[in-house]
Amino acid sequence: MNKKYIVELTAEERSVLEEVVRRLQGSSRKVKRANILLKADVGGPNWTDAKIAEALDCRTKTVENVRRRFVEQGFEIALNGRKREKPPTKKLLDGEQEAKIIAMRLGRPPAGYGKWTLRLLARKVVELEIVEAVSYQTVRRNVKKNGMSTQRAIQYWVIPPAADAEFVAHREDVLEVYSRPYDADIPVLCMDEQPVQLVEEVKTPIEATKEHSRRVDYEYKRAGVASIFMFTEPLQGWRHVSIREKKTKADWAIELANLLEGRYADCEKVLLVCDNLNTHTPGAFYEVFEPERARSLVRRLEFHYTPKHGSWLNVAENELSSMTRQCVAGRRMGSVEQLRRETTAWQEDVNQTQRGVDWQMKIDDARTKLKSLYPKIKK
Repeated sequence: MNKKYIVELTAEERSVLEEVVRRLQGSSRKVKRANILLKADVGGPNWTDAKIAEALDCRTKTVENVRRRFVEQGFEIALNGRKREKPPTKKLLDGEQEAKIIAMRLGRPPAGYGKWTLRLLARKVVELEIVEAVSYQTVRRNVKKNGMSTQRAIQYWVIPPAADAEFVAHREDVLEVYSRPYDADIPVLCMDEQPVQLVEEVKTPIEATKEHSRRVDYEYKRAGVASIFMFTEPLQGWRHVSIREKKTKADWAIELANLLEGRYADCEKVLLVCDNLNTHTPGAFYEVFEPERARSLVRRLEFHYTPKHGSWLNVAENELSSMTRQCVAGRRMGSVEQLRRETTAWQEDVNQTQRGVDWQMKIDDARTKLKSLYPKIKK
């Protein structure tokens, strides 16, 4: 294809460009423009745009633009570029002011506000005389430039205690249980529980169509509370969900008794990993069953409690979180029976499709990565 903009240098222009390349060795834009003009010269190498771009590590569009400026605007502009007609806009905020805005954004909002907004931040910056005047858009650009979200929300974490012997003792106990190989006679069973608000529809929802998604009326009716009990065997990829109206010692003991006398009837012992709640005790069985039956159940249980503020060590909590997000969250369920049907369907499907849990953290990893949680031993 014929070039539209032909570069034809005079001997004087060629000499100037060669001097630029010789004196300003490097990758500056001026050197790159000089090289482009030299290579594109029809009286010289007369390279194609693609060959020039490959040799100079630039785009073919850059080569074409330099040739076009040479033809339309002359040698000086093609080499040196167009001079700025107006001086650059002065920065609205200097480094110190930007730092103060970021520090304010990281701090707590003023009394009466739950979080910072851009307009609130812009107003407070002026009130504190950090700047004379500033728009919320300028504040937004400053916050974004420093890698912060303009809508940063509070993050809720399970923050462990510092240098707590009880915490690390319970943690290492649970990690040791997870490190054991699978034994059908002594399985590891994790359990967790959570309450769920039952909500009834007041008006019949409108089903989804091609034009709109499913529509649900804002009005609803509270229908009480139910409790979800989650039991899971990490190494077997098995989980069991049970729904009860309450979350008492009796409910917990009955659910465990059903498993011990059902699925685990032939097991010598069950290693139970659970949170250290006042309902998760051997005494709960004695409040529900006769002493002989209660003792036979407790004898086959070996309790391993997760530490306080360390419930993330409970695999059942991860399963419960998955079930909540996939099955319960964002839905209105008005009765225990409906909640039980839905969670049972989820349980059956997941048991068929998902594998076991490959727990990665070992005791040695915890002692290295979470060293700050161990108490300092005074010698």
